[in-house]
Amino acid sequence: MKVSRAQAEENRRTVVDAAGRLFREHGFDGVGLNELMRAAGLTHGGFYKQFKSKQDLAVEACDSLLAGSAERWQRVATQAGGEAFPVLVRRYLSAAHRDRRADGCAFAALGPDVARQDGGLRRSFEAGLGAHLAVLDETMHGAPQPAPSNGALAALSTMVGALLLSRMVEDDTLSRRILDAAAGALLDAPASTASST
Repeated sequence: MKVSRAQAEENRRTVVDAAGRLFREHGFDGVGLNELMRAAGLTHGGFYKQFKSKQDLAVEACDSLLAGSAERWQRVATQAGGEAFPVLVRRYLSAAHRDRRADGCAFAALGPDVARQDGGLRRSFEAGLGAHLAVLDETMHGAPQPAPSNGALAALSTMVGALLLSRMVEDDTLSRRILDAAAGALLDAPASTASST
């Protein structure tokens, strides 16, 4: 039975969304095509009608994840007004975010995997990094900067690193302390540190 163009696009979006969740939960190598297609409610045979390879799907899924995340950060920042930076930091460095790996930050969930990849995935993450840094710069300086500021680079590095470390330990008290310490360092830092370029 022939699938309409609209249905094919919907199927593609379903696979991309399912892949984004599964990749964040299990890593790129921890998910097979059968599992991906089953999670999308589609048959394995339909995969190659939509994608050239699993790598192509990974790039598209990461592009979608990172663009969606930057858009959510921008909405939160707009709604929070002058409190945008503290709100973003506290939401990011929370136990709830830590515990939602499949729905959380792609940088923390997939960064170590991406560091071992070449080409498309690294370019996807670099573009996503730029979009997130622009939001942070806007919250820290009132407008995006021509190039990411040192303050935004340090903030995002601290946030992603702390989230990753908090997921690595079994001791919940230590995990929460990691998140709290990072949030405290970012929010209690002198203004000169946050605004340095």
